[in-house]
Parts: sequence; C-alpha cells; structure tokens
Amino acid sequence: MTSSIPAVDTRSAEGSALQAVLLDMDGTLVDTEDIWWDAEVSIFAELGHALAEEYRQVVVGGPMTRSASFLIEATGADIALAELTGLLNSRFTELLDGTVPMLPGARRLLTELGAHGVPTALVSASHRRVMDRLLRSIGRENFALTVAGDEIGRTKPHPDPYLFAAAGLAADPARCVVIEDTATGVRAAEAAGCRVLAVPSLVPIEPAAGRTVVGSLEEVDLPFLRGLVTKMH
Repeated sequence: MTSSIPAVDTRSAEGSALQAVLLDMDGTLVDTEDIWWDAEVSIFAELGHALAEEYRQVVVGGPMTRSASFLIEATGADIALAELTGLLNSRFTELLDGTVPMLPGARRLLTELGAHGVPTALVSASHRRVMDRLLRSIGRENFALTVAGDEIGRTKPHPDPYLFAAAGLAADPARCVVIEDTATGVRAAEAAGCRVLAVPSLVPIEPAAGRTVVGSLEEVDLPFLRGLVTKMH
C-alpha cells in the first residue's frame, strides 16, 4: 500500500530541515518580567533594602540562584540564598493574577507550530512550580517537552538546558531554532550549537553570526524559522 502524502516533511536530503523549536518562557512567550521585578522589589523592601533600577538589567533572564545571589551581594541583605529563592518564587506566584498575558504573536506561533507537527520544547530558568503555574496560561499541550531551571544541574547561560531539550526531542541542536529574549538565554543557546532567534525584552541584543534579531514574534512564522536553519547549511 502506498500513499502520496509524506508522513513527515523534513527535507533532510538537503540537510536543511528544521527539526525542533525550543522556546524560552519569561519575557519571550509571557509578559512576566515586570512581575518578577515587582516580586524582587517587594521582598527586599520587607528586608529593609531598596533595589536600584539598574539592578533590573542584571537580573533579567538569569537563573534564580544567580539573580538572588547578585541582589544579596548588592544590598547586603541578611538572608540565605535558599530562603530568598523560596520567598521570590512564592511572591511571584502570589502576584500572578489569573491569566498571564501572552506576548504579541506568541500564541499564534505556538498554534502554527502545533498544526504543522513541529516538535517544541519550553526551556526556562524558572523553577518547575513557576513553570507549571504559567503553563495554565501558555498551554501545556503546546509542548512535547518542558524543562525547568531546577531540573538541570547547570541552567542558562550554560548550554545544558538546550542540549537536554534537543536530546529529549531526538533533534540535532544545529537543526533547532531557539527563541530567546535575553543575552543570558542567547549565550546558552549558542553554546549548545543552536540557531538563535532573539526577541529582546528589556535589554537590547545585537545580531551576530548564527543569530537573528526581531522586534516581536508577530514577525515570525514557520517559513521564517525554517529559513533560519536553511541559511546555516
């Protein structure tokens, strides 16, 4: 029995197929960076410290332990790292009010990827409890795999989360496109050997070899993502 409809259109013969799309969460798909900052400001206010606005660019996009360590050192707050990370995660989830707003173009892109059977993974430095809360808004069904920051020995800017996600989807990292909004995430993706699409949130990101920068996910669709991989082969 034969069929005229191919089961999977990977175009592997040309060596240019997009095998998977790996997406960051905070600031890339959902508009949560302000909520994280509000959580940090409120916790440190209770500890008797005001956070300088310039700290915000340091902590955005980083793993919780790195951000919390920086804030403890910068303020001199008398609190243990483990206690602070627990407080920040709890305060963040408290500040979430109902549905978290998706960033422009995010839901449409996820729907398009799902409709065409493109394997996707959600890869975040946020802890599992936070990721699971946000997945209520983003839609767990949009991802074949989700990777949280507290499930990996080394999180971003190390390549481990993206290498883990690519392996979990049986994809070659070089044929994966990573969508990120921060320099920390971009470094992780590039170290993993992935093609990078940067959609900067708070801090500008410059284009570079293997890296494309756009202003919004509204500029991105599946043919665009496939083209990014084709350019690399």
